[in-house]
Amino acid sequence: MTVEQREKARVLRELHRPGEPLVLANVWDATSARLVAAAGARALATASASVSWALGSADGEGADRSRVLAQTELIVRAAGPLPVTADLESGFAETAAGVGGTVEALLATGAVGVNLEDGGRPVAEAAERIAAARAAADAAGVPLFVNGRTDVFLHAGSAAGAELLDEAVTRLRAYAEAGADGVFAPGVSDPAVIAALVGAVPAPLNVLAGPGSRSVPELAALGVARISLGPGLAKAAYAAVRRAAEEVYGDGTYSALDGGLDYGELQGLFVSR
Repeated sequence: MTVEQREKARVLRELHRPGEPLVLANVWDATSARLVAAAGARALATASASVSWALGSADGEGADRSRVLAQTELIVRAAGPLPVTADLESGFAETAAGVGGTVEALLATGAVGVNLEDGGRPVAEAAERIAAARAAADAAGVPLFVNGRTDVFLHAGSAAGAELLDEAVTRLRAYAEAGADGVFAPGVSDPAVIAALVGAVPAPLNVLAGPGSRSVPELAALGVARISLGPGLAKAAYAAVRRAAEEVYGDGTYSALDGGLDYGELQGLFVSR
C-alpha cells in the first residue's frame, strides 16, 4: 500500500464532518467518475446497484466479486487524486473471514473506503463482519473508512416507528463498536428520526437522498455527515437512454438526443492534453 493511498484514506476520513456533509453522487464507471469529479466532488463513491447493472448483473451480490473489484479499480484510476469508497454490499463472502479477504482485495484496487451492509443478519454476526474488515485494513496499514449499513428503514415503509429506531440504533452502535468509522441508514427521511440517529450513534451518519429528500443544507443542519445519491445518477442516465431509444424506434425522430454532451467534451475526459 502506498503513501498516496494512505493519504487519500486520511482525506476521506476528514471529509466526514457532521454539519458539513460529504456529498457523494455515486458513480459506476470511469466516465461517470470523471464527470462527477469535474462537477466538484471531493471524493467518489460507487453504488452497488449501478455497478452491477453496468456489469450486466442484478443488484444484491448478483455480480461476480472479481468483476466488481476490477470496475472499482477503473474508477480509482479515473478518479485521479480523489479518494474512492466502494459499495461492496455485504462483502461478497459467507463468513467474516471472507469479508476480510474481500477488503484485502479492495485495498489492492487503490480504494480507501468501503460500504458493508448487514443484510438482515443478527447484530453480532454483522458486527463480526465489520470487525473483520477493520482488522484486514489495519493489517494492511491503510486507515480504510468502513461505513456500516443497516437497511431496517429501507424496507419498512409506513412501519417506521420507535421500535424500528431502537433496532437501528442498536445495530449501528454495534457496528461502530466493532470498528465502523461511519454508519449508513438508507430509507430515513423524517428529520426527527435523522436527528435521533445523529444523537444516539457515536459515528458520522450517512443518509440516502434523492427526489423529495431534504436539501443538503437541511440535512447538514440535522448533523448529517455524509449524503449519498445511491443509484440515482445511473437511473437518470438510463432513463435518458430509454427515452431516446423509444423515440427513434417509435416516432423515428431524435429530439431526445438534444442536450447530450459533446463528443469532444467526453473525448477530452480521457485524452491527455
